[in-house]
Amino acid sequence: MPDPLSLTDRLALQRTRLANERTFLTYVRTSLAMLGFGLVLIQLHPVRTGALGYGAVLAAAVVMLTGFIRFRQRRREIEAC
Repeated sequence: MPDPLSLTDRLALQRTRLANERTFLTYVRTSLAMLGFGLVLIQLHPVRTGALGYGAVLAAAVVMLTGFIRFRQRRREIEAC
């Protein structure tokens, strides 16, 4: 049985999947930047900037978790189409 979606619809679906992946990679990049910033602060001066550094590391984990959850939700929505 032929695919019920036209070529235009299949390409649009693929573009949507790729956009979702690009968004997830943006979350990963942001998380890595925040993690690096936090680790640098911890290494440079643990007494004065340690709390800020640990906060940045924690924020990086939250950003990564948020990005992963959103990626999975959008992937399910896209696959449901």
